Amino acid sequence: MLILGIESSCDETAAAVVESARRVRSSVVASQADLHAEFGGVVPELAGRAHVERIVPVIRKALRDAGVSFGDFDAVAVGHRPGLIGSLLVGVSAAKAIAWSLGVPLVGVDHVHAHLFAPLLECERETDVFPAIGLVVSGGHTSIYRLDNPIQPRRLGGTIDDALGEVYDKVASILDLPYPGGPHIDRLAADEQADDRLVEFPVSRLGRTSLDFSFSGLKTAVLYEIRGRPAPSRPGKPAPPPPPPMTDARRRDIAASFQRAAIRAITLKLGRALDTNPDCTSLLVGGGVSANSRLRAELRSLCAGRGITLRLAPGRYCVDNAAMIAGLGTHLLESGDRADLTLSPVPTTAC
Repeated sequence: MLILGIESSCDETAAAVVESARRVRSSVVASQADLHAEFGGVVPELAGRAHVERIVPVIRKALRDAGVSFGDFDAVAVGHRPGLIGSLLVGVSAAKAIAWSLGVPLVGVDHVHAHLFAPLLECERETDVFPAIGLVVSGGHTSIYRLDNPIQPRRLGGTIDDALGEVYDKVASILDLPYPGGPHIDRLAADEQADDRLVEFPVSRLGRTSLDFSFSGLKTAVLYEIRGRPAPSRPGKPAPPPPPPMTDARRRDIAASFQRAAIRAITLKLGRALDTNPDCTSLLVGGGVSANSRLRAELRSLCAGRGITLRLAPGRYCVDNAAMIAGLGTHLLESGDRADLTLSPVPTTAC
């Protein structure tokens, strides 16, 4: 089965050609990172306009790279939830138009769930994968799932405030690092001279059994460490001391200390999830933050210590992409899940 996948949920315009769910014939992603960099984050209006300009060239390139024509497709899969409404509309409209003109099935895909399929792209087989624990870490989502099959993930926990990728960007901004901040923090923290214990930032646990995350306290702690604590509201209470001056070495060490605490929160909750789901022998990890080198190293250590098979999304499939949409879309289609031309985007405030 040959599927055309389309993805435009946030700030990547993507199209892919995937055969038999896992063989990626082509995958094209047009990033808008440079467009939004001066604003320090994604501007929804600009993102939607950029998708309109790029969607057709991206789809055409995906077909050229795969050496196929529109008539070769058996179906069209599109990420229709969650994301920014203006962005989603572009991809969904294109997918519906193509499916209608070709007379082939259309399938709508949750792009967060598709991140859990990304680790299975280009692997030889899907045997011995399920049941599995899944982790999605991105700019808009930080969630843990249980998967008994690829199409019905059950959410076990997630962030109650900020997603980890969003926190990386905000901490990078506080540290005067460029957008997107994740790769810059990762590079600073990877410096062999970095001291990741300079500051013992808090690791939120939310009780002994919770699988939810909270990163707002960590973000605030970094802000206070860099800019100092606010003056006391009660008269007569001494003012807190000013923070040390910012140097390149201090910036590096704060980045490393922040990253250590953030990733500790992830591995702590994954350990709990594996403890409460002892029949799960695999860990599937996807989303933009899963490209982080420290996170990948810590996950390898976690899984090795428990005898768990770790399946990380390849770097090129960590970001939003259409290959994962087409791959999961194939399984949805085979299960009888298909949409009609009334398929609509289901937006959220995060992507």
